Amino acid sequence: MDRLNLSRWSVTNPAVTLFAILVALAAGAFAYATLGRAEDPTFTIKTMVVQAVWPGATAEEMQNLVAEPIEKRIQELPELDYVRTFSRPGAVILQVQLKDSVRQEAAEVWYQIRKKVGDLRPTLPQGLIGPFFNDEFGDVFSAIYMVTGEGLGRAELKAYAERLRTRLLGAEDVAKVALIGEVEERIFVEISHHRLATLGVSPQAIFDAIAAQNAMTAAGAFQTSADEVQVRVSGDLASLAALRDLPIRAGGTVLRLGDIAQVRRGYEDPAAYMAYLNGARRWVSVLPWPMVPTLSTWARCWRPRLKPSAPICPSGSR
Repeated sequence: MDRLNLSRWSVTNPAVTLFAILVALAAGAFAYATLGRAEDPTFTIKTMVVQAVWPGATAEEMQNLVAEPIEKRIQELPELDYVRTFSRPGAVILQVQLKDSVRQEAAEVWYQIRKKVGDLRPTLPQGLIGPFFNDEFGDVFSAIYMVTGEGLGRAELKAYAERLRTRLLGAEDVAKVALIGEVEERIFVEISHHRLATLGVSPQAIFDAIAAQNAMTAAGAFQTSADEVQVRVSGDLASLAALRDLPIRAGGTVLRLGDIAQVRRGYEDPAAYMAYLNGARRWVSVLPWPMVPTLSTWARCWRPRLKPSAPICPSGSR
């Protein structure tokens, strides 16, 4: 029996050969048109960092009293590959790595870790700060906008940036908008140690008086025939004037805080984060993060949001 000769068969059956070529061309064109592509492809990062701070503890105490209980709870997860722990005085860092077989279910594993460690929190040492979890290593920001304004203060710029953030989050396929370079407001109580020594007042007495006056304490409630009425204690420090009028006991007399210290409103100094544009300091940066294949199509949705009166970008717009 002769072996099959494809070349001879294709010549003797031209109609079938032509049909097969057309089907292959159509399938290739369809596959190319639907080919997945992305400027910033999404991928699963299988690493989480767990941190905890315990001021005053030694490295051995951090390892035995904090790191080991957390490690044991995390090791209960079947998706776990390994845990690498770094202990130093006052702090511990745990690097949690999942198995390579874990894909889209990584988010569920991170939730389980948070839940297990959260259940462990009451048994950890008092004074421990944390634990804190960080698993957002795959965030990709695609655009940066600097918010500036001549003659505007930081508070006004922050308010405008918050409105801009809300508007950008309303655009289609925008997953996250982060604000960086923000400087928090603070109330400063500047004390003259020479004057305190003259009056016989310790700085701790001022700290305790401020904390006691501004403490949130339940004052009880009374029940009526139709409702339960909560009792609120007034006198909290709701303004600079109230803080300046805070009574401070100095020996046998009572003085106002404003008489022995300067009370003013300002901004965090030094600032934790600062943003610069062309060498000049700016306060807020807006960074949209898309969840669409290409920036060219996504930008047509979020750029109109930056205008004062921007309509919602319709789906499939060009």
